[in-house]
Amino acid sequence: GALLVNERIDREDLCGALSPCSLSFEIVVENPLELYSGTVEIQDINDNDPVFPSSQARLEISESVAAGARFPLESAQDPDVGINSLQTYQLSANPNFALDVQTRVDGSKYAELVLEKELDREEQRELNLVLTALDGGSPPRSAHVQIHIDVVDANDNAPVFNQSTYKASVRENTPSGTLVARISAYDLDDGPNGDIVYSFSSHTPAKVRELFALDSATGELRVKGQLDYEETKLYEIYLQAKDKGAVPGVAHCKVLVEVVDVNDNAPEVTVTSVYSPVPEDAAPGTVVALLSVTDSDSHDNGLVSDVNDNAPKSSQDSYDVYVLENNMPGIPILNVSATDPDLGRNAHLSYTLLQGDPTFGHLFSINRENGTLYLLSSLDHEDQVEFSMMVQIQDGGFPPLATNVSVSVFVTDLNDNAPTVLYPHPNTTATYADVVAPGTPAGHMVTKVVAVDADAGYNAWISYTLLQATDPSLFSVGLHNGEIFTARQLREDDAPQHTLVILLKDHGEPVLSTSATVSISVAEMVKEVLTDLTDVAPANDPRRHVTFYLILAVILVSAAFFITMLSVGIFKCYKWRQSKELYNSSRSTTYRTPGPFHHIDAVRGGFTPPNFYHQVYLTTDSRQSDLLCKKPFTSSPLGSRQGTIRNGEPGLYHQIVGTASRLPTPAE
Repeated sequence: GALLVNERIDREDLCGALSPCSLSFEIVVENPLELYSGTVEIQDINDNDPVFPSSQARLEISESVAAGARFPLESAQDPDVGINSLQTYQLSANPNFALDVQTRVDGSKYAELVLEKELDREEQRELNLVLTALDGGSPPRSAHVQIHIDVVDANDNAPVFNQSTYKASVRENTPSGTLVARISAYDLDDGPNGDIVYSFSSHTPAKVRELFALDSATGELRVKGQLDYEETKLYEIYLQAKDKGAVPGVAHCKVLVEVVDVNDNAPEVTVTSVYSPVPEDAAPGTVVALLSVTDSDSHDNGLVSDVNDNAPKSSQDSYDVYVLENNMPGIPILNVSATDPDLGRNAHLSYTLLQGDPTFGHLFSINRENGTLYLLSSLDHEDQVEFSMMVQIQDGGFPPLATNVSVSVFVTDLNDNAPTVLYPHPNTTATYADVVAPGTPAGHMVTKVVAVDADAGYNAWISYTLLQATDPSLFSVGLHNGEIFTARQLREDDAPQHTLVILLKDHGEPVLSTSATVSISVAEMVKEVLTDLTDVAPANDPRRHVTFYLILAVILVSAAFFITMLSVGIFKCYKWRQSKELYNSSRSTTYRTPGPFHHIDAVRGGFTPPNFYHQVYLTTDSRQSDLLCKKPFTSSPLGSRQGTIRNGEPGLYHQIVGTASRLPTPAE
């Protein structure tokens, strides 16, 4: 069971910069069946010196460079790891430069020269420094490089990057030539001193130069080699921009490139056979082999496939948005956010605005990809205060799942409307004056200015002030209600006509205002005022013809009504006289047998329906009377009915004898 070293082990050849360096193995033990896993960790020893790419480095630094400027130096490489790797740098003593040692994301070290004292070419044309790289071994190993610095006349302005650090992400297995990032620097100089050339910084590792290419003219960083997420997840690339001046100015920036994993590795199944061949009488449950499944991809790319079983979920069920009226069209007002725990296309969300009101399509729009809600036109608080709509969030699964979110947009008020005077009407051509009697005491309300403001809230509060007056001491106006009062008692020597100009202001920002003119007459009787108004009335009133026609129409209608009532009265009087004459003639007749029927009495009395006639026979001064009545007839003219009665059969008549205290008068 002893594990032996079969050949010389070189940790750097086996694992390179990977730490810890380990070799894994498995041991199968039979009878009883057991599986053991083992790992041998290869520990590093300090058997490698740091190495610089070259033994000499040359820098050109302008004398105009200000103190604090940094100059990256070429990094030394040490294949050892841990404490045995490169740990620090040292710089030979000098009056101008100091050394600043920085640490990369992967833990490696690099050095930068920091100018502490400005250079002067007239005092010293060049400097020679020694940079030493030290590892952490015991004893430490080291390497040296000679740094020769030429001090030249300045190119006044060095290039400047628009940002010191750029971040980009690129999918692994991206084809060569794919754009990763575009760096940009500017130089205020003209001509060659302002032309910029982009390049990798001197301490950029060779591996980075193999994977990425930089366009020296445009600053475009593109993929050059094959990226592999499983090998390296993040690249830290140092770039520089240098102008073409005699003494080129240099600027430096850093690009962080994140490699995004793609599902480019199939699952691997490892089968360890432990019992072969299998006897035909093997009992159920006998272990035949051990299986292990691994996937080199990360995160979701290394799991079982997804099912679209989760609907999108918004961070809020409803949104309330407040927008100032008179807004600029096209502004974003809301970002609807949602998440979906599914994977891939099942988690791809799209946003749609449900058009409940067809007019909303002209007012609102939503970005389908990111849920940003835009306002397409200007809103007016006085036109509509609130808009309600629904946003549907739908995933890309099949079938798709969706969630609706309600959005309410409230239009807040701006002070964009001045007060409007309702009384006195500002556009009238006639002159109307309020009247106040002489001797009226102080505090008497004469009239009131009525105004409204279409704005809302504080913007609609109106204040009233007296701006001008014929006699400023005579009248005052209420600040908040517009009521005009007498400030003192009216005297006989006061002017008979007064004109007041009232200033109306709202409380918005900025303040909007208007004015109203009020005329007040001082008179004992209204007749005096009317006389005065007649004198000042316009000579050519366009409404006088309308008034004439209205008066003429009233006269004609009244005359027609009078004639109609007079005709009705005459007719009623005639009927009454006729009925009275018939009544008087009936009292002078003697008792007679049934004879011709005078149907006019019964009809005039109004006691019978129109399809019946009654025949009544009376005795003079008798308290008894015989009533002969009731024979039905069909509808026919009066003459035909009378003939039918006179020729009727006797059997159809019924005689009723009754008593009466008196005869009814014609009026009854």
